[in-house]
Amino acid sequence: MKDAPDQKKIDWKQELLDSQGFNKKEEKLLKDGAKSLTDSWYLGALYMRYKRLKGFKDDIKENKGQLQSSFKGFENKLIKV
Repeated sequence: MKDAPDQKKIDWKQELLDSQGFNKKEEKLLKDGAKSLTDSWYLGALYMRYKRLKGFKDDIKENKGQLQSSFKGFENKLIKV
């Protein structure tokens, strides 16, 4: 898979509109943008669909910086005290 592109370089909304048929709500969102929180969620889902169609993947890094413990370890510490 390819790395995700810089959003400034590619007009993903227009490219997605050209690639498939959409219902009126999806077309309006892609052309006019989100007007509410739920619209932004829906637009985010459309962007994820675009990335999947293009074969882009997110750069997911493992979180090694946090110190994490389990609840079982926490309970053991309480028992010792």
